[in-house]
Amino acid sequence: MKKVAFKTLGCRLNQYETDALVSDFDKAGYQIVDFKEKADVVVVNTCTVTNQSDQKSRNTISQAAKNNLGSVVVVTGCMANNHKDKLESQDKITYVIDNKRKANIRQLIDAHFDGEILHPENITGDVFQFSTVDKSLHTRSAIKIQDGCDNFCTFCIIPSVRGRAVSRPLPHILDNVKKTLDNGFRELVITGVNIGRYEWEDKRFEDVIEAILEIPGDFRIRISSLEPDGFGDRFYDLFHHKKLTPHLHLCLQSGSDKVLLRMRRMYDLKRFSDIVERFRKQIPDFNFTTDMIVGFPGETNNDFNESLNAVKNFGFSHVHTFKYSVRNGTRAERMENQIPDKVKNDRSEIIRELSNGMRKQYLESFIRKEQEVLIEKVDSKGFASGYGEHYVPVTFRTDQHEKNTFQKVRIIGWHGLVENINLTGKIQD
Repeated sequence: MKKVAFKTLGCRLNQYETDALVSDFDKAGYQIVDFKEKADVVVVNTCTVTNQSDQKSRNTISQAAKNNLGSVVVVTGCMANNHKDKLESQDKITYVIDNKRKANIRQLIDAHFDGEILHPENITGDVFQFSTVDKSLHTRSAIKIQDGCDNFCTFCIIPSVRGRAVSRPLPHILDNVKKTLDNGFRELVITGVNIGRYEWEDKRFEDVIEAILEIPGDFRIRISSLEPDGFGDRFYDLFHHKKLTPHLHLCLQSGSDKVLLRMRRMYDLKRFSDIVERFRKQIPDFNFTTDMIVGFPGETNNDFNESLNAVKNFGFSHVHTFKYSVRNGTRAERMENQIPDKVKNDRSEIIRELSNGMRKQYLESFIRKEQEVLIEKVDSKGFASGYGEHYVPVTFRTDQHEKNTFQKVRIIGWHGLVENINLTGKIQD
């Protein structure tokens, strides 16, 4: 039995695609092993969204090759699109597979071990060809409904490495959902590159969510990263359904309208504020997390202060902070007034400290409230841990409950420090 190991960097979409590959290899008879173990095949699913992402990807590729001398090393993901020629010139890498052909990696490896010379370019690619997730590296499973993006933000390289926007046919999505539920998953994460812009025949994003909610079964739905544009009024009403969790990772990027305009974002601060206010009118403790970029070209101290005020006003429970990173071929690469690294570092640290304080404040607001926790693990001491419907981490003592089951818990306190804060609870009678 051949052994295969995986390492994923970057977004939730990458995580889903790795899980689908894991299932594919498992069904084909390969043994799935930890990335730290010796394997016959190592698949590195890379990210290239920032310079830091590139560096992490390069380090991971080097580690995979060093720890698995003589093995097949496969590099895929967005870095494989962005730096394909450079990666293919490295002897330590056996195959470089772009995103379009990622779903066919197992077939390529089968051919390799059968002695067949199969060049990746000769494979017909399909970004929706991934197997239904069965054997996963995670408790929840993602459902991919869309890929690519047509927004062309001035800082972003994603349209170049993921391609133009394309939506998966709704019948295929629903079939994938049913099979995933049959495989035992209880939480589904709707994912893609720009899912709010879903468009297939006369169906839009809200139609997809509504159709999934109508599928029978004891499960819940969480929506992955979402742009604050592209969805309509009906989207808000869907959150009255008990299966749809009250949490959105809604990408802000900057609290300055001037910076948002230079980024070529499709909204302004007023539009973002209206969305947050409307959700919290119907669900006061609705959880918003976000992405913020600091040090975008031309970002002044006043622009940055506006971002700080926005973070405070919107009450995010977590802010994923990026230092602006020059991406070749983007419009922002050619912009004047590039910000020094020291300023980026300082601003990033300020945002992180603010985010940590707001996370603690948000989690404390759940004390004496209930959460429906999906148990992700139970340790040897009888403590179960998982996430509530608001995507808050909860730990509680249990004697009989198993992984991948729902449990109603009453929050009694919190423990931990800064980013590692967890809520503590007890089983609700």
